[in-house]
Amino acid sequence: MMKRRTLLAASSAALAAPALPARAQGKTKITFWYGLGGALGEEVVRVCRNFNAAQNEAEIEPVFKGSYVETLTSSIAAWRAGQAPHMVQMFEVGTGSMLAAGPAMKQTWQLSQETGVKIDPSVYIPGVRGYYSLPDGRLASMPFNSSTAMMWINKDAFQRAGLDPAKPPTTWQGVVEAARAIKARNAAPIPMTTAWPTWVHFEQYGAMHNLPFATKGNGFDGLDTELRINAPAYAKHLQRLLDMGKEGLFRWGGRDNAAEPLFVSGEAAIQFTSSAGRAAIARDAKFNWAMAMLPTDPEVNPNPINSVIGGASIWTMTAPNRTMAEYRAVANFFAYISQPAVDAEWHQRTGYVPVTTAAYELSKTQGFYEKTPGTDLPILQLSRGQLSENSRGFRLGRMVELRNIIQEEMERALQGQQTAQAALDSAVQRGNRVLREFERTARG
Repeated sequence: MMKRRTLLAASSAALAAPALPARAQGKTKITFWYGLGGALGEEVVRVCRNFNAAQNEAEIEPVFKGSYVETLTSSIAAWRAGQAPHMVQMFEVGTGSMLAAGPAMKQTWQLSQETGVKIDPSVYIPGVRGYYSLPDGRLASMPFNSSTAMMWINKDAFQRAGLDPAKPPTTWQGVVEAARAIKARNAAPIPMTTAWPTWVHFEQYGAMHNLPFATKGNGFDGLDTELRINAPAYAKHLQRLLDMGKEGLFRWGGRDNAAEPLFVSGEAAIQFTSSAGRAAIARDAKFNWAMAMLPTDPEVNPNPINSVIGGASIWTMTAPNRTMAEYRAVANFFAYISQPAVDAEWHQRTGYVPVTTAAYELSKTQGFYEKTPGTDLPILQLSRGQLSENSRGFRLGRMVELRNIIQEEMERALQGQQTAQAALDSAVQRGNRVLREFERTARG
């Protein structure tokens, strides 16, 4: 039994339900474990039902498995028991761990090659394709629900501050000046805050300014990668946040997405969070708002390139005695969700970006962006410039743990316990220990 490349400390807990038989009632039965709840989960189910109705060869059963972390744990436990689902939805920061799962996964390029179902990587927008591809461009997993980080502004607060909400700041220097105006006019209790601090201020910042987040092409080119977020540009940016905090221009709202309510409630005039937050903001905000591209730092790079994605992709899992008909059904589902009409409808109904260029063009033709101004900005940001090894994504194991380490060190710096440089030096040192542990486990 091959022991290498297990998914680290994934649980071997008992399965929630046995695997379905491959054939029933004349159709090939396929199980899809997903990790989106609420309205977004309902959209996953809708897509699966539409696929089932569109053809007579296969039937997909979508099964909600809880959070992405819970879905990850359950899927690996299922594979160990020989009862893995055919497909599993996994968040983007789990990509490195999924690749390290070795025989548990059949990569998308393999699936296409073995089944003869064409899945062309070139149809996906660069910022999406790069994250889920191998260094040579072959797709490892199937792009599905993708977002990116954006800047959100309270247009009413901007007007109270004497700022033009139709011209949000495009640079970090402009953000600082806007925050000062908001504070000076008392236009909002909090001039600026941020959700997803590590994703926005290190992963996105590094990608757009073409800075390495880690060596080995951010982990694409080897497990022996090391963090590089203590480089001068990152330290300068963190120092800017510290200085803004001291000046009363920036408030730390907590880790991950804890700060999101500060914007929706109207307290914060500027916030950074996912483009996928649009539905919640549209539903709950009692003020005029707008989405804008992330600000850049011309002193670091006057020609910014693409941001990186959030969200998730779909992985094909293996199991004993799994038939070619089952794998072909999975491949056909992947081809189905890549159709422009299907992808465009998913994009327009959920708030995620279209993962294919054709779906974006179709949405334009349908007038979607004219009816909902700003919804094309995440796509434009993801497609900007030439994709580089610093902007295609990340292949770092235990990425969630790395994010928490960085957030811990940021908090200590914001509390005045250490400098920006010391915070990032410590984050690199601690993070590299995690990466070495992951490397040892992955290599077996």
